[in-house]
Amino acid sequence: MRAALQNIRRLVIKLGTGVLTDAQKRLDPLQVTQLVAQIAALRARGCEVVLVTSGAVGAGMGVLGFDRRPGALHELQACAAVGQSRLMAFYESLFRHYELSIAQVLLTHDDLADHARHLNARNTLLTLLSRGVVPVINENDAVSVTELKFGDNDRLSALVASLLPADLLVILTTADGLIHNFGRPNARVLPVVERIDESISGMASGTTSATAVGGMTTKIQAARIATRSGIPLVIASGRRFDVLARILGGDDEGTLFLPCEKRLPARKRWIAFFDRPRGALVVDDGARRALATDGRSLLSPGVRSVTGTFGSGDVVSVLGADRVEFARGLVRVSSSQLPSTVRTEVIHRNDLVVL
Repeated sequence: MRAALQNIRRLVIKLGTGVLTDAQKRLDPLQVTQLVAQIAALRARGCEVVLVTSGAVGAGMGVLGFDRRPGALHELQACAAVGQSRLMAFYESLFRHYELSIAQVLLTHDDLADHARHLNARNTLLTLLSRGVVPVINENDAVSVTELKFGDNDRLSALVASLLPADLLVILTTADGLIHNFGRPNARVLPVVERIDESISGMASGTTSATAVGGMTTKIQAARIATRSGIPLVIASGRRFDVLARILGGDDEGTLFLPCEKRLPARKRWIAFFDRPRGALVVDDGARRALATDGRSLLSPGVRSVTGTFGSGDVVSVLGADRVEFARGLVRVSSSQLPSTVRTEVIHRNDLVVL
């Protein structure tokens, strides 16, 4: 199974708030130093590395006198504004020791959802990597709204990995991996996940950290994006001083989520993951089989009901009779034209992604 980690040349590493800050919610100098040293070692062996970092809100909390992560949006944004500059200044000083240059890239999901900005972001990142620079990416927390409410850097790291695309996504956190029977005497780290099903999702839980939001739940969501994009993902402890070398060495470190056999093309990755659906189509069983099994287009007679308001060219969710999403696609008709008995192509198969 660990053969999936051979020949890794480009990887995205996500550092969670919990592995970057101390008990006082301030940046932990020793911890950040050892993580940067590990990244520098990867660069020395020829790997391209993109760093997705949390920690801006956590770094700013201590400065502004917060003992716990504040709930008000304006307080979160103030912490992020103070903490982001401190975070980057510290990274700059540490990477300089290894004669490595870094570049700050602040993103929101809207930057990646818009197709033109999506391509511009990808081109910028690829140019930085080609020049030997380590991009340091964070959510633009000082101005974003929805993302701050959910604390979604796990998802952001998966989107960045899919955007490039990367050969590997590593999420370093305070946990040793995905824990089976968490909280029980027989608890153990699950070494490999071949398929993310309900039992795997059920192992995820939230977090009680004062600085982080999301816990293992958002990491499983990130794993769905990465693996469907054909990218393996490893969740492991960022407290180990050799964790990255062990992962790339094929050791049983953390939890490895195996990728789907076939990587989605870039355009289909954008349809599947980067834009928020504007609505949903519920289709009958025959249409579901035609889409999921036969690789056919969606025709209007197969649509049973519509939710949301959308126009031609928007991304929508496709749900089965059980109301569970199984695909996404770009519609060719507006919501006002559906459902309809007139035989019309609603989503062409080239614009459809089965999730």
